[in-house]
Amino acid sequence: MNLIIRSMTGSDLEPLCELLSDPRVMQYLEPPYTREKTGEFLLHAGLSNPPLIYAVEEDGRFIGYVIYHDYDEDSVEIGWVLHPDYWRKGYATHLTKMLMEKAFSSEKQVVIECVPEQEVTRHLALKSGFSYEGVLDGLDVFRFHGENGR
Repeated sequence: MNLIIRSMTGSDLEPLCELLSDPRVMQYLEPPYTREKTGEFLLHAGLSNPPLIYAVEEDGRFIGYVIYHDYDEDSVEIGWVLHPDYWRKGYATHLTKMLMEKAFSSEKQVVIECVPEQEVTRHLALKSGFSYEGVLDGLDVFRFHGENGR
């Protein structure tokens, strides 16, 4: 896997629209996005300062995005939204490790949130060493309490 996490650009609108208009991708998030709603999302989440999301590429091809932003004073929230061609092939696990390393280098704890029905995310969080903390605002919250007391 040769994954690159990079800042979003305006040229990400088309592949992002393809991703977020797919009902399979959006099943546990929101109703599928229109092009207009995708543009608003890109502007407010990807092109903001600081960004809330970052593009993921493999071999120069946009395959989805990762979530990486402050969750609270001590923690960052991480996550991923990938094109279905990249599901169940280890990409989310690899991205989780990359994001955890970034957070740890900033001395931050790491949180993953998902709707209770999103069993794949729950499984990945637990497999990656996160502990279930409970429900907040209708979302399951998982926090990493691993090495060095993080």
